[in-house]
Amino acid sequence: MLFNSLEFIGVFLPLALWLFYQLGKRGYYLWAITALVVASLFFYAWWNPPYLLLLIFSIGINYTIGLALERDEIGGFIVNKKIILIIGLAANLAIISYYKYFDFFINNLKFILPIESHQSLDLILPLGISFFTFQQIAYLVDCYRGEVGKYSLLKYVLFVSFFPQLIAGPIVHHKDLIPQFYNRLIYKFNYKNFAIGCTIFIIGLFKKMVFADNVARYANPIFNAAAQGTRIQFFEAWGGAIAYSLQLYYDFSGYSDMAIGAALLFGITLPLNFYSPYQATSIIEFWRRWHITLSSFLRDYLYIPLGGNRHGEFRRQINLMITMLLGGLWHGAGWTFVLWGGLHGIYLVINNQWRAICKKWRGDRQSNPGWTRFISGGITLIAVIVAWVFFRANNLDTALLLVQGMMGENGISIPLAIANKLGFIKAGLASLGITFKSFGGEQFIWTYIWGLILLIIALLCPNTYQLMKGDNPLQTQELIFSKIPEISPLKFLAWQPNFIWAIIMGIATFILLKTFLGVPESEFLYFNF
Repeated sequence: MLFNSLEFIGVFLPLALWLFYQLGKRGYYLWAITALVVASLFFYAWWNPPYLLLLIFSIGINYTIGLALERDEIGGFIVNKKIILIIGLAANLAIISYYKYFDFFINNLKFILPIESHQSLDLILPLGISFFTFQQIAYLVDCYRGEVGKYSLLKYVLFVSFFPQLIAGPIVHHKDLIPQFYNRLIYKFNYKNFAIGCTIFIIGLFKKMVFADNVARYANPIFNAAAQGTRIQFFEAWGGAIAYSLQLYYDFSGYSDMAIGAALLFGITLPLNFYSPYQATSIIEFWRRWHITLSSFLRDYLYIPLGGNRHGEFRRQINLMITMLLGGLWHGAGWTFVLWGGLHGIYLVINNQWRAICKKWRGDRQSNPGWTRFISGGITLIAVIVAWVFFRANNLDTALLLVQGMMGENGISIPLAIANKLGFIKAGLASLGITFKSFGGEQFIWTYIWGLILLIIALLCPNTYQLMKGDNPLQTQELIFSKIPEISPLKFLAWQPNFIWAIIMGIATFILLKTFLGVPESEFLYFNF
């Protein structure tokens, strides 16, 4: 069941809200939680009922292991918590490896070991397996560290299966979510939370259906053509790469907004996942703004346990590379994802070295002139867009063909219809080796119109958090962004429960209704990961 489907918006979500608050206002808190659990499991089963058993099995085994990690002895025997933790981690990794990585591992082992060809399993990837597996790994590690309180089975099940964040995050930490289930205020309908939640949900839905799905029409043909071996030329390659970068951002940040908004309808606050990542002026800052909950997980449960920066500069860079390579592999079973993670690892290493040089050169001065921020922001954005090509491409050949095009190795051409309107400039372009083709003018123009508009919105307009910052529960997340400067020339748009915002949401809803009637449902990109 998709967030952008009529059955979710018109039937499932209203019924779940009504049942939850009807039980809650009568003081049946346990039954309200039970109803939310049943609704969440139904939501997951809607897509593929047999995989509901996998989710329940994963929840059961992790909760049981978590209980064992909380005890010092079982049946008179002293508990070896390290062995139990290893068993728990191995179980989680075995499940995700079987469904997500088995064919990938075997196909690559054939190049090293004399393994006979095997029949591909061709398993359908269970939705959300990467997300609910990571959440439970973090839970087990915290149990081992003694950082977990005693949670009931019902509330643990809801922590893992809570439907707004079940399929594609945000990756929620148990200490941030489970304590909210014990707060009796969430069981009483709150008009303010409802208004804010609806606003955030509509903003996310608008990002997905109006921005992401429309710009996708100009990204997909370029990548599909490259996959068929077509030599993509300079402007086409850059147009496709920019379009996909914007599609992915608006699609995934839109989903995260919808998840946060839907959760807030129930009085529950989820952590923010995006904070204008394309406004970052360095790769380090980019990863503080992009998929924030994944970045936090990788830092706390991979980078720091590997040693972090505690064992010298060289070891720090190695740890960064390992973290990003595994972060890339987490997204998908393919070398393109590994290369994408490796590219970002290299970017981070270079960024750290550059910061060390600048610190040595400038001393304690922290201020940067505006022009340096502009240049560093441009370099960061270009580096991110190039890396997204590997993330999106079906294979390495496709990615390399597109990168060659972006470097101009496949030639530079523009549509003849556009060139004819440039007057004397046309002859100058021809002298530079630029050629003219007699087709593709409309596609070319619309690719760059959509790209320019959405890029301006991403770079200059306030994000959802900035819009809603004025008076809402999301202020609890402010510490996460304390080191990120707020650059928003449109602060006057900050959300308020007033007539102007009612008109804005009314217009957005009208556009969405027309969109619903005009196009089929489309899945969110991160459902594939």
